[in-house]
Amino acid sequence: MRLTDRLPYQAIVDRPKLNLPDGKRLAVWVIVNVEEWGIEGPMPRTVLPPPMGVPLLPDVPNWSWHEYGMRSGFWRQFSALTSRDIPTTLAINGNVCNSYPRVASAALEAGWEFMGHGHLQGPMHKLDDQRTEIHTAMDTIEAFTGTRPTSWESPGLTETDETLDLLREAGVKYVADWVLDDLPQEVNTPHGVITTLPYTVEMNDIAVYALQQHSSDEFLRRGRDHFDRLYAESADNARVMAISIHPYVTGVPHRIRYLEELLDYVGSHEDVAWMTASEIGDWYTDEMTRHNR
Repeated sequence: MRLTDRLPYQAIVDRPKLNLPDGKRLAVWVIVNVEEWGIEGPMPRTVLPPPMGVPLLPDVPNWSWHEYGMRSGFWRQFSALTSRDIPTTLAINGNVCNSYPRVASAALEAGWEFMGHGHLQGPMHKLDDQRTEIHTAMDTIEAFTGTRPTSWESPGLTETDETLDLLREAGVKYVADWVLDDLPQEVNTPHGVITTLPYTVEMNDIAVYALQQHSSDEFLRRGRDHFDRLYAESADNARVMAISIHPYVTGVPHRIRYLEELLDYVGSHEDVAWMTASEIGDWYTDEMTRHNR
């Protein structure tokens, strides 16, 4: 079976009526992505092109660009989210628990949900043994937090034909790689159902700034427009909005205010449910069970 055949087409206008907890109408989840980039190899992405077009290793400026996020940018985002009591999902490379324990400890103490994000930053296609890498990431996070993650976001949203099966085998129930809808969708695997979560490449600071190179206020303008349309549609059926951020992108001084203003704008609507990855997945599972009785 082709990978795409495992996710049959569903028109959102034909989806069953879903009820969010406490009469809310729009679920919003914030994903903070924390990663480990090895200075010994090519960077996952770059902000400066190599001199004369020839990549040089170690890539000091581009590695440092990311490192700034872990040293400074993360703490701005952390303050923005914790001061507003916003439930947050931490998409974390497993080894960040070892290499950046100060970051991981702060998120743990704040009660953030840890979502697997590979063990080290790099595409799933480049791994010699996906199963081992997935279990290593999951085991490392479980050892650090005391809880095994039930959610996962592959580095760069990359998957091979076997990734979903291996993730479910490792205990993952919810995956954020498939940015194909504003509601979750269930996928069958030999190890049970795994559910896609509405993640985003549009409300993602990597796309907005690093790729599309918009001005600093674009995240706020786009976020308001994105939210307003989903909020209007949620009068008929529940919707899910993701806000995906990276410490080295929206954690910098000239962008953080626009993230803060977006959070305040979303939070000014009383019938919004701030949720985490597993909360959305658990809610959807319960709702589909109710509909299938």
